[in-house]
Amino acid sequence: MGKFPFLFSFFLFALMVSGEHETEGNMKSTTEDSRNGRIGVIVDKSSRIGKEEILAMRMAVEDFNSFSNRSFSLVIRDYKSDPNLAALAANDLISMQRVQILIGPQTWEAASVVAEVGNEKQIPVLALVNEIPNWATERFEFLVQASPSQLNQMRAIAGIVSSWDWHLVNVIYEDRDFSTTGIFPHLVHALRDIGAEVSEFVGLSQFDSDLFSKELERLRRGSSRIFVVHMSFKLALRLFEIAKDMGMMGKDYVWITTDSFTNLAHSFNASINSLLQGVVGVKSFFPEDNPPFHEFYRRFCKRFRLEHSDEDNHEPGIFAIQAYDAARTAAMAMSEIQEKGNHLLEKIKLTDFQGLSGKIQFKDRKLALSDTFQIINVMGRSYRELGFWSDKLGFSRELRKNSSSSLSMKDLGEVFWPGGSSITPRGWVVSTDANSLRIGVPTSSMFKQYVHVEEDPMGNNLSFNGLAIDLFKATIDNLNFPLPYQFFRFDGPYDDLVEQVYLKNFDAVVGDIAILSRRYKNAEFTHPYSEAGLVMVVPTIKDTSNRALMFTKPFTVTMWFAIAVINVYNGFVVWFIERNHYLSHEGSMFNQAGTMLCSSFTTLFSLHGNVLHSNLSRMTMVVWLFMALVITQIYTANLTSMLTIQKLEPTITNIETLQRTNALVGFGRGSFVKRYLEDVLHFRAKNIRNYSTPDDYAEALRNQEIAAAFLEVPFVKIFLARFCREFMVSGPTYKVGGFGFAFPRGSPLLTDINEALLKVSETGKFRDLEDSMIANEKCEDEDAKDENSSLSPNSFFILFVLSGGVSTIALTLYIFNAHNFSFQQNTIWRLMIAVMRNWGKHRRRFSRQVSDEPQMTVSNNFSNTMDIQAQV
Repeated sequence: MGKFPFLFSFFLFALMVSGEHETEGNMKSTTEDSRNGRIGVIVDKSSRIGKEEILAMRMAVEDFNSFSNRSFSLVIRDYKSDPNLAALAANDLISMQRVQILIGPQTWEAASVVAEVGNEKQIPVLALVNEIPNWATERFEFLVQASPSQLNQMRAIAGIVSSWDWHLVNVIYEDRDFSTTGIFPHLVHALRDIGAEVSEFVGLSQFDSDLFSKELERLRRGSSRIFVVHMSFKLALRLFEIAKDMGMMGKDYVWITTDSFTNLAHSFNASINSLLQGVVGVKSFFPEDNPPFHEFYRRFCKRFRLEHSDEDNHEPGIFAIQAYDAARTAAMAMSEIQEKGNHLLEKIKLTDFQGLSGKIQFKDRKLALSDTFQIINVMGRSYRELGFWSDKLGFSRELRKNSSSSLSMKDLGEVFWPGGSSITPRGWVVSTDANSLRIGVPTSSMFKQYVHVEEDPMGNNLSFNGLAIDLFKATIDNLNFPLPYQFFRFDGPYDDLVEQVYLKNFDAVVGDIAILSRRYKNAEFTHPYSEAGLVMVVPTIKDTSNRALMFTKPFTVTMWFAIAVINVYNGFVVWFIERNHYLSHEGSMFNQAGTMLCSSFTTLFSLHGNVLHSNLSRMTMVVWLFMALVITQIYTANLTSMLTIQKLEPTITNIETLQRTNALVGFGRGSFVKRYLEDVLHFRAKNIRNYSTPDDYAEALRNQEIAAAFLEVPFVKIFLARFCREFMVSGPTYKVGGFGFAFPRGSPLLTDINEALLKVSETGKFRDLEDSMIANEKCEDEDAKDENSSLSPNSFFILFVLSGGVSTIALTLYIFNAHNFSFQQNTIWRLMIAVMRNWGKHRRRFSRQVSDEPQMTVSNNFSNTMDIQAQV
């Protein structure tokens, strides 16, 4: 101002003259007005906000004067959104108009200079700005924030982003003052809490129109399609007009506006609403269901229509409500004290009443933060109220006590998105920039089967191979969109490699990257594609214990039982058929049972075909001997194999033994295992050795340089596939993160990459890749073979059925034939007795001879019959 004294004097004179005509109320003399109380107001009269505030404050003063014995008036100054004019207006109102309190303005840029004047003159300033820096209340003792902070709306915006699983957001703001930039740390923290991040912060100024198109074009070439707009009404409207001309208000785009713009949604005309189709906005909430507001609403609409007929809508918004409460606060404080300055400030600080906007009570000269916001969606000729977001409930359609709530905005109903679509936009696209994704690949992997970076003989080209590389390529092939990429080698520790993602040197990292909590500060990871765990590998020793029962191992217990049963059964069948031809088969039942059992087992080692009398017993014996021969040969072969193979045992069974003996242990160079061994398993740092290759591991274990090695589970598969007989896993598996791919935090690609990675696993592609990786080093697992080499009856099921079936058939035929012969001979015998009796009647003198001869004949015939029966 010192450079333009003439202009300053002119503005001051103009303000003094205009003030004489803009003093509200009955001002017959300056003395009388000073006695009754004057309230200074600094607003932008040409704006919709200023128009609403002026009418609302007038109504507040009129309402207060109607029931008070004092008469207060307003002295209004128009600062035309210019901070310099605001400072001049404040000086004029205090020095010339003798106001006792100042109200306004809307922006912190203007409010700060007014607060400077008020602090110097010791006049309280009720600022209608949403955000005041913490240092300002300490510097300006007479500054009072009469509008509640809206910082919580950043959490509402984060809730919207989280509801649709978006992860990357662009923020476009008005590069003006603290009120527009001070909220960003809160937005960043709120987004990080839900796993999202800000991709770009773009500041635009009203003085540089060309910058709008340049910045929007740059954002359009990027991948994120989520835009959060935090700007004043005029500047935001210009932004949306340019965005529409550039095709950025259509399908796949998402625009979210903060309260600084959305709070004027009630005043939008049809042309503005047509421009903003599909925009989602966060709007400050105030209760509308109470009688005082209904009365205020009715009177305000009526008067606003008369005073501002050029406006399309006449409803009051949050700015009118807050201005009404601020004017009432000033009038109440002034009515209780005649003096100005500190006493008046103390009265303001003690204010406590229920205003139109809610509870009016100051703490540290600030109102409590707003904790409830309205969510709207512009569609058609107006906007639709979707519901509310509150700090305690989250999203809800109503704010009643028993109303349902949710953490997701999806429960508020269908949203109308830009472009006229009801399908939720994905929120990102593949960047139209020509650059491919820069993929970092480690060169220090100990197991080259996972990652192997090679140079050609000339050193010009690099080749990237291994399971991790092949898996990443298969994952990219399963995406629903093309994603160009290029591999780049990285020589260094894995932690540094992941940090390159945070530093934006790489767009992703692919390899045997362990998922660790400390790495999450620099990147986000895909789902683990490998098994998670850390195990101990130790040398093996041969187990020579428990060899006494080795002869029983070829067969299972069930198999031995089955052999015994089939032998006893077959022996019984042969004995039963042949029992009448051997004197050894006679005698007591105990003697016959012993003979039968002995015959059952001796049959396995001798042949009796030449002494068997029945074809049925011979048939049974042939099948029985065939089964015995097969079982005997298989038993001999299996027992020989078991005696050749010796069981292996670990040299160390637990880490307690290692720690107690102060043994040395090994780990892979560059991995996280060293820190885990020290911090979690509590090994001493001096007892830990690092190795670069699997051969180094094996040699150190062979030479007893180390007693054990610790490897991740995926690496153990490869190591033991190569050294299957020398080493083995011992002890428990310690849970650690598996391997994954690293992407920037909040990367929109992560969701699609995870989905594609799952497809690769579910289709068996990953298993094929893993099997192919270890195919050349696959070693037969001798231990597993030894444990499972005992044969069960299932292996001989057909033989058992054949032998038992033939024996059963022979036994059945024998019993059937014996019954038929017995029936036939009994019939002949009865017939012969009848004939002999008849013959005896004619030759009575030879009665003794005749009677003896038939008895002998019958006896001989019966004996011959039994011989024939046995031969059958």
